[in-house]
Amino acid sequence: MTTSGQNDENESRLERRRRRGRQVREGSPRRSGGGVASVPVWRAWLLAVRPRTLPAAVAPVVVGTAMAAAHQAAALYPALAALVGALLIQIATNLANDYFDHARGTDTDERLGPVRVTQAGLLSPEAVLRGTWITLALAVLVGGYLVWVGGLPILVIGLVSLACAVAYTGGPFPLAYHGLGDLFVFVFFGLVAVGGTYWVQALAFRTELLLAGAGVGALITAILVVNNLRDREGDEVAGKRTMAVILGESGSRIEYAGLLAVGALAPVLGVALAGWSAWTLLALLGFRFALGPLERIMTFAHPRELNPALGQTARLVTWYSGLLALGFILGSPVGPLA
Repeated sequence: MTTSGQNDENESRLERRRRRGRQVREGSPRRSGGGVASVPVWRAWLLAVRPRTLPAAVAPVVVGTAMAAAHQAAALYPALAALVGALLIQIATNLANDYFDHARGTDTDERLGPVRVTQAGLLSPEAVLRGTWITLALAVLVGGYLVWVGGLPILVIGLVSLACAVAYTGGPFPLAYHGLGDLFVFVFFGLVAVGGTYWVQALAFRTELLLAGAGVGALITAILVVNNLRDREGDEVAGKRTMAVILGESGSRIEYAGLLAVGALAPVLGVALAGWSAWTLLALLGFRFALGPLERIMTFAHPRELNPALGQTARLVTWYSGLLALGFILGSPVGPLA
């Protein structure tokens, strides 16, 4: 295809996205995704929950609990409640994202990523919004127990987390639409989640929690970078100014590599400066799963090629967090190999 032909195709694609966004915002009828009738309701809700994103909720809880165990402060029920609460907030954020991105005309028929159930017609907008509020209500119930255990700090964290779950793509100032999504994920899925998990078990705070939270949060944020880099063109047309839109393709590649570097540096600095056991360096073994997505990010020619990098980066988060947690346990004064 000639350069002129490529330009014409790109312009045509962008114009279709603009037209689709106007149709959604104006309430015009939309066509449903193919095969809608053949998808069972339970599967539609499973797609809406986005199970592949859930490691982002589990990872910081695992690390925070392992640090509590290393300091002989682990508590089973608060740890389980922290895990359930984190999963509920992640699911509520996913549902709200599905609903509000559709309502704002951001998700269109030309979306490159996994199916969004509202846009595809698999579930009605009303059902997805109702599911969001029900999930948030369940999170409040779990949070009530955690506030009883952890007191005022957990109350503040819980209220802000619930608000941000909706404000990520909803409300008058959606965070993801103003370049704040990456910061939100880093802070709440890294620093706050690790520190909060530790607090509800140990009722104490240690500065090293920030280091562990930064390592986990950086890699979880890297998942978002892949997602936003893939959707950059469509988001820009829809007025969704993610960091990928702001930084551009080259800047996003640098951001992704930088976040991986932060994740790798965290256990090294922990050993060198915070007195962590050398066993925590096991987390670096997880970076064998970073090579594939990093190469793909640096060399992709079409955004659709980034879809595999999402799962690969999530796998990196899982292995990194699991090995870091194992390192804290093994290096504990009462650990089997201390």
